[in-house]
Order: sequence, then structure tokens, then C-alpha cells
Amino acid sequence: MTRLRRISVAAATLALALGGVAEAQTRRPNIVVIVADDMGYGDIGAYGGTDIPTPNIDALARAGVRFTDAYVSAPVCSPTRAGLLTGRYQERFGHEFNIGMVARDSDFGLAVEERTIADRLKAAGYRTALFGKWHLGFAPQFHPMERGFDEFFGFLAGSHSYMNPMVASPNPVFDGRARVAEMSYLTDALADRAVEFINRQKAEPFFLYLAFNAVHVPMQATEKYLARFAHIGDRQRRTYAAMLSAMDDGIGRTLAALRTANLDEHTLVFFFSDNGGPTTAGGINGSSNGPLRGSKGQTLEGGIRVPFVIRWTGNLPAGKADARPIIQLDVLPTAAAAAGIALQPEWRLDGVNLLPFLRGTAADAPHEALYWRSGAMMAIRKGDWKLVRVPERRMPMDTSAMSDLSGAELYNLKDDIGEGTNLAAAHPEKVKELGDAWQRWNEELAPPRWPPPAALRGTPE
Repeated sequence: MTRLRRISVAAATLALALGGVAEAQTRRPNIVVIVADDMGYGDIGAYGGTDIPTPNIDALARAGVRFTDAYVSAPVCSPTRAGLLTGRYQERFGHEFNIGMVARDSDFGLAVEERTIADRLKAAGYRTALFGKWHLGFAPQFHPMERGFDEFFGFLAGSHSYMNPMVASPNPVFDGRARVAEMSYLTDALADRAVEFINRQKAEPFFLYLAFNAVHVPMQATEKYLARFAHIGDRQRRTYAAMLSAMDDGIGRTLAALRTANLDEHTLVFFFSDNGGPTTAGGINGSSNGPLRGSKGQTLEGGIRVPFVIRWTGNLPAGKADARPIIQLDVLPTAAAAAGIALQPEWRLDGVNLLPFLRGTAADAPHEALYWRSGAMMAIRKGDWKLVRVPERRMPMDTSAMSDLSGAELYNLKDDIGEGTNLAAAHPEKVKELGDAWQRWNEELAPPRWPPPAALRGTPE
């Protein structure tokens, strides 16, 4: 080879290499959002769990940022998902309560005028997929493939058999818009679809929303997973452990698919639960909320504080614990910013782009305050202080009852994570400060667009 040709080959090789580096630096990241259903705060190793090994979720937490004070905007499933997909407090558009599965519920769903994270990312050129639970309406106009998702495999209502796609006949498992007649254990099937999607789509940017129905009732697990927990004597806790272990396996396989495709540094991953574990009433699944007081269906910490991990290998810190309060509403603006999508004022987002906070360029708290309303239940967290009201009956439809803060309790969460010492009498000025802030927020909200499927506090859906 002549010297001139050697130089030309070397230059071409360098150009290719630099082109590859440039492509790696400019490629828009994939977005993966993994959501557990009704998982207890204290049930995974990364959050203090000891009796159910969750090695894959724990590894995700070690490789990313683990938030100790993360929240969802509702203590039940459907409103949380509405807030997640829109980046807005769902009460702003009347999505305050769960959606049932009877005939009267057919007109209820995620407001069609709201744009979803899938809409935003699809418009930016992403391939979008939802595998798992929807719970945002089952009429045709609410179908996921009408709300920004190119692909859908899952079910439309609030819960489903893990064993038989046709058991809940008004709520079948769908592949796109076609009913599924046969499937494997549903948790495994959802992970299978996630892995297949990643392998098929790895060359182009994608948004994957992997919405497991584990560990929501019905309590069903295969012998493969039950055999891992023969030492747990309580039958319900044993089944819960098996279901959680199956989900951990599925998350592990999904993350392995990213790793095998060399996508770790090109993928922003979120993991959290849609609300706390149901531990006190109806639909109890054997979960534990650890040190937190309360349950799914309540605005106490046990209903709204959740495990929450964000990982973006090489782009965000690894192995870090962050105690600043965040909320699932932050997923949309964070994902959009990572994808290079400019956030527009007319979107009226309540969520915050967390990237500057995660990268250390913003040191303050992402939110001045966080708010909740679920019928007559309310809460506000501002700094370490939380004002919360959980009356015995939680779901009136009249807004006057919703704005009644009599009997609200005050806690300092830094000193009292279990909400054991009510400080309202000792700090009336703090009660007024937080109450006034909540009332100002409450005045901005819409009335509920439909009644709750059940009137009693804690009833699951």
C-alpha cells in the first residue's frame, strides 16, 4: 500500500469513527417507563425489603438515582396514570377517580383534549408502544392507539387475570385492537413483548411504556415463581412474593435486552409504582408499605409515596439517593427534554424537567409544593411539612365538601416518616400556611367528570 493510500485509508477510518461518535452524541435517547401496580413501598430491597429478593430492580437503583421522597399524584391507579401521561395534575381535567368496568363507565376516560407523552414523542419521530395496563377508558376514542401509541398489547380496565386472557370478558387482553385468545402468564407475556420490541426497534428511537399489572389482585402466580418462596408461611404473602419476583425477572429481561443492544447509554429509564400497597381495606394483596402509615386509597404516605428510580447510564449519576420530593408528573417534561423537545407554556405542565437537578446544575428543590385531592381526602407537602386530611368517607362529588379542611393533620416528615405525631395543635400557623396554599391550588381544579366506582375509602379498582 502506498503512503498516500495509507493516509487516505486512515483519514477515512477516522472520519467514520468521528461520525460514529457524533451519531452517538446526537442520537435522541430511548425512553422506557416501567410502572408496577399496587407495589408496597417497603417490599423491594432498594427500599428496605428483606424477604423478597428483587435483584433486577435493586441493580437498576444502584445504576441510577433512587428517590426516597417520590410521589404519585393520586392514591389509586387510573388518576395516577392520567397524570403520568399528561404531566398535569389530573384533577385539572376532571380525572379524579378510578374508572370502573360496568356499562355506565363506558363514557369515562382520559380527556380527548389532553395530549399524552406518547403524542409528544411520536410527533418527534419516536416509535411508541404500551404493553400492559391502560385503565384510562375502554371506549374506542380512549384506546391507546388513539392516544399516541403505535403498538399496544394489554388490557383496558383496572385489573385482569394473569392466567387467562378471556376470563374478564368485558376486559379482554388485546394485541392492537384484536382480542387475544391464548397467552402465557401475563407478567411474562408483557416482558416478552418488551424484549421483542427493543430488539426490533433498537436502530431507531423508541418510547416503551411497560405497565405491569403485577402486583395488583387477583393473586395469581405460576408454580415456577411460587416455588421460590416455599418458606413463606402466609399464603397471600407467598403469592405476592411470587408475583413480585416474576415482575423483577421481567424487568431484568427488559434491561438485559437494552444492554445486549448496546442501548444503556442511549436509554432513559424510569421505574416507580402507581400508588402504595393496599394494606388496610379491600383488595389487600399481601404488600407492605414499610415505615409508612396508610394504604392505597389514602393520601397518607402509604398511599402516595412510592419507590422511584431514574437511570440514564453515562448521562446521570449512578448509585445516588436523592431526598428531594418529586412526582410522576415529572416524567413527561424530563423525557421530553432528554429527547430535545422544547417544553411549551401552552402545555400547562405541572411536572418539572428533572435533568438539571439530577446533573447538579440546579441544587434547589424541583417543586415548591406538591398537592393531592381525591374526593374529601387532601394533602399538601411543602418542604418537610405535610398537611393531610383522610376522612372516613373519602369520595363526595360536591366541591364544597372537598374544600373542607377541618380535622386536617400536620406532620413533619423529616422527623416523622410514619406520620405518628400530629403537630396541628402545636403549629397552627403552619396549618394555615399549608391550608391556604392548598385552597389556592384547589380553586384551579375542575369538578370530577364521573363518580367514584366505590364510596368507601380504600376500595380498590
